[in-house]
Amino acid sequence: MSSRRRHDSYSDEEDGPSSARKRRRVSENVDIEDRLESLITRVGEKSTSSLESNLEGLASVLEADLQNYKTKILKILVECVAALPEKMAVYTTLVGLLNAKNYNCGGEFTELLVRHLKEALKTGEFDNALLIVRFLSDLVNCHVIVAGSLIAMFDNFIEVTLEDNIPQVRSDFYIYAVMASLPWVGKELQEKKEQEFGKLLMSIDNYISKRQKIHAPTLRVWTSDDPHPQEEYLDCLWSQIKNLRANKWAEKQITRPYLAFDGVLCEALQHTLPQIIPPSHNDEMSYPLPRVIFRMFDYTDVPEGPVLPGSHAIERYLIEEQLRRIIFKHAFDRKDCAASLLSYPMKNKVPLNYMIVEVMFGELFLLPRCPRLEIYYGSTFIELCKLQPGSMPQVLAQATELLFERIDSMNLSCIERLTNWFAYHLSNFQFRWSWDDWSSCLQMDPELPKPKFIKEVLIKCMRLSYHQRIVETCTEDFAPLIPEKPQSNFKYEKEGSGSLPGTMTAHQLIQAIKSKCTPEETMVILKDLPNPLKEDDETDPTYHPLRIDVFVSTLLHLGNKSFSHSFAAIAKFHHILKLLADTEEGQIWVLRTMFEVWRSHQQMMVVLVDKLLKTQIIEPSAVANWLFSSEMQPEFTKFYVWEIMHSTITKMSKHVDKLQKEVDDAKDKLDAYKRRINDGLEDDDDDDVPTESLIERMEERLDLAQNQQKRLFLIIFQRFIMVLSDHLANCESNGIDYSTPWYKWCIERLQQIFLLHHELVYRYISTLETLLFTSDIDFHILEIFQQFCALRS
Repeated sequence: MSSRRRHDSYSDEEDGPSSARKRRRVSENVDIEDRLESLITRVGEKSTSSLESNLEGLASVLEADLQNYKTKILKILVECVAALPEKMAVYTTLVGLLNAKNYNCGGEFTELLVRHLKEALKTGEFDNALLIVRFLSDLVNCHVIVAGSLIAMFDNFIEVTLEDNIPQVRSDFYIYAVMASLPWVGKELQEKKEQEFGKLLMSIDNYISKRQKIHAPTLRVWTSDDPHPQEEYLDCLWSQIKNLRANKWAEKQITRPYLAFDGVLCEALQHTLPQIIPPSHNDEMSYPLPRVIFRMFDYTDVPEGPVLPGSHAIERYLIEEQLRRIIFKHAFDRKDCAASLLSYPMKNKVPLNYMIVEVMFGELFLLPRCPRLEIYYGSTFIELCKLQPGSMPQVLAQATELLFERIDSMNLSCIERLTNWFAYHLSNFQFRWSWDDWSSCLQMDPELPKPKFIKEVLIKCMRLSYHQRIVETCTEDFAPLIPEKPQSNFKYEKEGSGSLPGTMTAHQLIQAIKSKCTPEETMVILKDLPNPLKEDDETDPTYHPLRIDVFVSTLLHLGNKSFSHSFAAIAKFHHILKLLADTEEGQIWVLRTMFEVWRSHQQMMVVLVDKLLKTQIIEPSAVANWLFSSEMQPEFTKFYVWEIMHSTITKMSKHVDKLQKEVDDAKDKLDAYKRRINDGLEDDDDDDVPTESLIERMEERLDLAQNQQKRLFLIIFQRFIMVLSDHLANCESNGIDYSTPWYKWCIERLQQIFLLHHELVYRYISTLETLLFTSDIDFHILEIFQQFCALRS
């Protein structure tokens, strides 16, 4: 053995016993903490023992460990408040039992939870704040918190409604936080603090009756209240609370395990909540947006089994809230989500399948955007059908029929989401559907919602399959709605193409590219093409349409086998494309040529525009101008056009956000470096510190990108005003009604831009106001703008 080894061995022997003891203690502590976490998080799950005996046993175990592991136990319990809201009453009971055994423990838990509440309100974690408020409310039932102090907290929340110069969404949130807790604690407050509670309810009623709801039409899934009223969320919840109050605060859905321990809990000392004052408003805070409650079923739609609770029954709210929590919790695992939804504890008391389907569609159709990826809802529906093949597919089919019947009054964004979901769903069930039941729409104007929906569904199905499969799926009657076969259109190889200018050059290009020519050699071939825009004795035009047409048509034709072939062609000749499209007019001509080649293949156009934007061959403003051009007018109401538009806006937004983050990070690095230098600390990473001049250049890039983003929105809104004004003028001159299907699609597309990109639109709201109020525009545009402004005001 070497001397080094001998020395290490000797040292280990000398220090061995104490080191080993330390390691064992650390290991034992970790094991005990893990065991405590497992015991706490798993309580309330299926067990051979009753919930009451499990809670009593766990409370005794935790009490015994409080002396050594109090901090860990309290931390786990507080984390469970937000992580496991479906077991809220289990944990409030557990805290109540601990408080009865150890008063100081109950007080420390309450203080810790209040600190988390204040932090959540301060940082804008509003969902966690709602759960904590509800938990504190239920602690009143467990005799942990004095009822009067909860009333005081609620009063502080309601006083927010009296603040000046705040957006309504701020006061809405604090009112909702109070209202959403009342099903749990209303009865207790009524019994113990009847007078104060009555005043609180009166204050809520005054607020609900006076708040403005200009925004509500913008957020409705359906414009019609027939057959189900589409209520604003606070109005609906307040009606449910009033019914609950009329029923003496008795409900049938909330499990209350603490009732079994009433004899123990009522003897416990209670804690007074510290004063909880909502943090002051700041303009950077983003409060939850209002919403309209989605209703699709009532009791008449459920043929047998338990009765569906009415829309103003508190049970409807409680069940829907729990189902939404399950969907949120399992957002990354559709199988667990489906299993958890179907394992809802009180599934035998309600028509669960109907309520799941309604809640799922309500989330999918939520405006301005659904909370999770659309595919999540589609894949979860499929898992639900697999788990309950005897009932769920029938309920889903019934829901689809109802949605189709009411599609005429459905919001455009929701029609698009319904289209995407239905096509995806059909692709998982061999595209089988009773299309003949919808044959009545074949005699309608193809621009009306029903035939438009079917055509767009078939187009999306084709993306998920192939053209011949879709042809075989539908009957011959539906031939007018079946999309044409997607294929490229290369005009320079068609019969009679010899008379077209550029045909010879196109064929030379084909041979040269197939012979693996260099990009420079292609420019040599293109240079002799005459510019049709150039006239004698005039300056050179800003772009060369014939060169662009010949080159782009040939390149896309040679890459027409797949997306990958097209991408490879664009990558190889990227430099040439940049030279040809160095102005916005040239970029628009590139897009026009692409459309001419791939007119029948919408997905290819969507993908190619995305690629051209990513490679910076074209700019977002060129895409917007092209989509509103006269050549694209026949395509204007097709869904793929707006898929391109929204993708373009989103891409521009991400680019600006990326540059903004780079600037902020660079400034932070420089500031940190200066602080270290001022403190006399050495810095080994001087090379990584950005200079003032570098930050200036980064800010210039950011300013340029922000100006491009602003210009993009101005182009979009100016073009909307122009096309709508032209439509109104044409209708007036021809003496016809302006309210055509095209007009409806156009107005709703404008509304969709406002809603879907509302965070971006607000950045340039003053510029848009100037544009709108200095133009002679349709009153519907002003109405949409006012509803949009009210959304966050």
